Amino acid sequence: MMAAPATLPTAVSLPDELAQALKKGSPLLVMVSLDGCPFCKVARQNYLGPMREQEGLPVVQVDMRSSRAIQDFKGVTLTQDALIRSWGIKVAPTVLFFGRGGVEIAERLVGGYIPDFYGAYLDERLRLARAALRS
Repeated sequence: MMAAPATLPTAVSLPDELAQALKKGSPLLVMVSLDGCPFCKVARQNYLGPMREQEGLPVVQVDMRSSRAIQDFKGVTLTQDALIRSWGIKVAPTVLFFGRGGVEIAERLVGGYIPDFYGAYLDERLRLARAALRS
């Protein structure tokens, strides 16, 4: 029997999700996804999903073009699509690394066109984000 593909929870309240991540001493990772995007599927199923399941990595997903409500770091409720536009993101997948106060603490990981190196880039950004949290 095949294992179910790794999925990511949809972000609902970024302040709450960030608070839970910080309690674990971890940054909050937010993956910006797009329905039907093959690179998003690879990032989710081969990297972020397994890291969430095996290591407890705090990672949530938001979707481009989604009208689902989400609470941003300031407590404002808007659509996921509006939030993504406010971040200036135009490429899926994009992974963001948030620390205290909803501040980005590592360079965004944009795109998924580098499958041979994606895991290494993700690990390096995560290492930098964790170091920024400790400083």
